[in-house]
Amino acid sequence: MLEIGAVAPGYPAACPSPTLARVEQEHVAVEEALIARARHGDLDAFNLLVERYQDVVFGLCRRLLGDSPAAEDATQEAFLSAFRAIGGFAGGNFRAWILRIAANQSKDELRRRQRRPVIQTPPQRDDAPPPPDPADDSQDVVGSIEQAELGRQLERALLEIPFEQRQAIVLADIQGYRYEEIAVIASCSLGTVKSRISRGRERLRVILTRDPELSDRFGRLHGREETQQ
Repeated sequence: MLEIGAVAPGYPAACPSPTLARVEQEHVAVEEALIARARHGDLDAFNLLVERYQDVVFGLCRRLLGDSPAAEDATQEAFLSAFRAIGGFAGGNFRAWILRIAANQSKDELRRRQRRPVIQTPPQRDDAPPPPDPADDSQDVVGSIEQAELGRQLERALLEIPFEQRQAIVLADIQGYRYEEIAVIASCSLGTVKSRISRGRERLRVILTRDPELSDRFGRLHGREETQQ
């Protein structure tokens, strides 16, 4: 678990609610209370916010950087920066706020890489699936491995497009956020988000045409521009 300090024991688990709306209301109320406490320097409250968002923050950093260890560092730095800055958080969408900090940390890391000497290393295999059981020759196992490999190839293709386009594509097509929230995360207009996504998808299509199988399997990127408008 990623923590800045020890998490306070005894934090109550969420209680079942009769409706989804009630659950959402409770979620928002708890989060607002945690943010209020964190703004006054309550480290335990902030660590509970870390627990809520560390997975989505790490997922964004990993796809922006293409490297799990670097993404772990960027995630840690993002939460440290957020803790230092939370006193100035003016309210609104906390998820968008923390993801904006994470994206900026990732961008800073890429800039630092450009200033370092290039050292060739073996490809990262952190996320490689475990080998299948030799006794299990089911289509599900084969299909899962193929899907994982295609996912890695797509992520490598993402690293070939400009950072802002990659960020927009990851947030929209992989993490599933609406364009309005992406605009908040990226600190840009809604029109700019749409433009980045459109151009990023087109660049990806060009890259993926190098491999007909990839182009066919990820053809769902075509025609999605209208789904969130």
